[in-house]
Amino acid sequence: MVITHPEKVLFPADGITKGELAAYYEMIAPIMLPHILRRPVTMERFPSGIGKKGFLQKNVSKGFPEWLQRVEIPKKDGVVHHPLVTDTRSLLWLVNQNSITPHVWTSRAPDVFYPDICVFDLDPSVNDDGLLRAAALAVRELLKQFGLPSWVKTSGSKGFHIVVPLDGKTNMGEVDRFAHAIGALLVRNDPKHLTQEFHKIDRGTRIFVDTGRNGWSATHAAAYAVRAKPGAPVSAPCTWEELETGEVGPRTFTLRNMATRIKEVGDLWSGMRRRRRSLDRPLQKLQQAR
Repeated sequence: MVITHPEKVLFPADGITKGELAAYYEMIAPIMLPHILRRPVTMERFPSGIGKKGFLQKNVSKGFPEWLQRVEIPKKDGVVHHPLVTDTRSLLWLVNQNSITPHVWTSRAPDVFYPDICVFDLDPSVNDDGLLRAAALAVRELLKQFGLPSWVKTSGSKGFHIVVPLDGKTNMGEVDRFAHAIGALLVRNDPKHLTQEFHKIDRGTRIFVDTGRNGWSATHAAAYAVRAKPGAPVSAPCTWEELETGEVGPRTFTLRNMATRIKEVGDLWSGMRRRRRSLDRPLQKLQQAR
């Protein structure tokens, strides 16, 4: 895949170019691809770099190569043709569109109605590392009570993403309702520090437990994705122990230190698919808990 204008500076404060971004994604592709493969992608594009306003693009209807796979997603009054990442070449094609962050669905084509992960996004209102760690651990412990293992990654922004691998047999509506109900239980257990208030003005200093990433057409930053923020932080998997000790924070990992990180730990999410769970029993238990 030929990258056009590799000298273009996308991160002006750091001097990170489009070519350097492409080199990162080419390096990380063998590890990233299993997590992003065939998920409908929304591109976050910055043609003039992150110093100027970018935009989100879901639909790819023209200007794409014949080999690029897409998935047709129904919407009101039409369809959306989301690009799919199927190999390194298609991942680099996104980069060539000046797409810094691939935002992806919780499901994969062709079974877009059946997610294989459930995502909890913790979005803090204030900078309080201890409170954020406590909230992440509370999510893990509550999910454990429902018999669900969970994995964690930095958001590359302000918080953490906690992910539950699913067997892909529960439809998106049910997964979305389950996630929201778990979020409500978390808030009920700690209303002083957690909230499900969508509007920032209503959150105060509380952490927003965002379960909206599980709804139809909703997305989250893909594992190992670079975020469009100064320093080029990466949304990277970490261990629960690293989170507990404070060794890792939301922006610990960056485009420039991830190669070393991968050499040290490899793909911390490599065993996730072997731990996929059904939501049948958790849904029954949730009904009993209400």
